[in-house]
Order: sequence, then C-alpha cells, then structure tokens
Amino acid sequence: MAQQIPLHFAVDPLQTFEAYWAGPNAEAAEAARRSARGEGDTLLYLWGDTGLGKTHLVNAACREAFHNGRSAACLPLALIGECGPAVLEGMENQNLVCLDDIDTIAGRDDWERQLFGLFNAMRDAGNTLLITATAPPAELPVALPDLKTRLAWGLVLRLHPLTDEHKLAALERRAGMLGLDLSPRVGRFLLSHCRRDMASLQALLEKLDHASLAAKRRLTVPFIKGYLEDIA
Repeated sequence: MAQQIPLHFAVDPLQTFEAYWAGPNAEAAEAARRSARGEGDTLLYLWGDTGLGKTHLVNAACREAFHNGRSAACLPLALIGECGPAVLEGMENQNLVCLDDIDTIAGRDDWERQLFGLFNAMRDAGNTLLITATAPPAELPVALPDLKTRLAWGLVLRLHPLTDEHKLAALERRAGMLGLDLSPRVGRFLLSHCRRDMASLQALLEKLDHASLAAKRRLTVPFIKGYLEDIA
C-alpha cells in the first residue's frame, strides 16, 4: 500500500492531471504523468515563471503515483525551507519525491549536501525525483558543483505561459469541477480585472464559489464586481 504523506505536506485534491489545462505544456504534463507511474525519467526537472502550474503538476504527479500503488511525497520547499534539510531524511524510500521550488534553498550548504545525498540514494534505488524551479539547472545559484551537474542529468523541460484562450478554457474546466457555470463573459471579466496568472485566477474562482453558494447567487459579472468591491 502506498505510504501516506504527513498532513502538512498534503496534496491538493483539485490539482490533478485531468484538471490541468496543458496548452503549450503538454510535453511537460505527460512527462510528469509518466514519471509518477514509474515509466519515465528518474529525474524530471520542470522550470518556468511563477503561475505556470509547476505546483499543480507535482501535486498531480503525487496523486497519480498513489493511484498506481506507488509511494510519494510532495515537499513545498518555499514553505518548509526553514524546517531544515532533515525533512529529506528517509525520502529515498519513496517511489516518487517531488521537490517544489528548489531555487528557494539553492546556495544553502546544508540543504545542498542533503539533497545531493538524496539524489544519489534515489538513483541507486531506481526511484524518481521530480523537481521544479524558476530557472534551468545551469542558472540556479547552486554552490555545490556536483549537485549542479546532477540536476541537469535528467529530462529538463520549460513551462510556457498560456494564451488568454487557454486560460479561459482552463478556468471553465476548473469551474466545472467546482460545479460552477462560468460563462465566457465572466471568464473574460476575470482576465481583464484580476491578477492574470493561473494560480491567482484559480484561487479567486474557489473563493467566488464559496461566496456564490453563501449568497445563493449565480456567478455573474455584477456579482463578481460586488464581491471584489467588498474585499478591496
């Protein structure tokens, strides 16, 4: 049976491959799915600007691993970096380890040495590392030369921004999963008047879902305008 990860490393249940609108990032999404199943590269490195869905993909990969009877751990390094590198101890026994935002611990000697050891142990065990960052391996401020070299050993893929049409389609898919009816007019309003990265748009959509349920109102442009004014 797949080992469950601790509560504070819990996987977002809405961030699945089915909910991910890949657009120009179909190769990255498929590579993450294959790695989650143990069919792809044992080291997958995804990089790109914030808001492109890197965290979504690592959460989706963990869920995919669980569904295939594999153990997995998702470590959001931006959140747990201050906990110290001891959180990596024993992780080599997981079939899949996802290290989200590795750039946030780059340059920290204790973290880099622990990560180097984890990399070697997982490689020896035939297990999989999925790493995300905002820059490719060669541009990360990693001080440990051997670690910098190893980060580039696997498959390195860049995530690209979605067009507005792709964002609208992604929002409609997410709204459908929440049970919301998101019209194209409402979707375009969100793109025109709110933060445009997908992470922010999806977070806002979930808040609007709760607000519309509480008010027993449909998701319309006037309703959204009122909601945004109330929270401003």
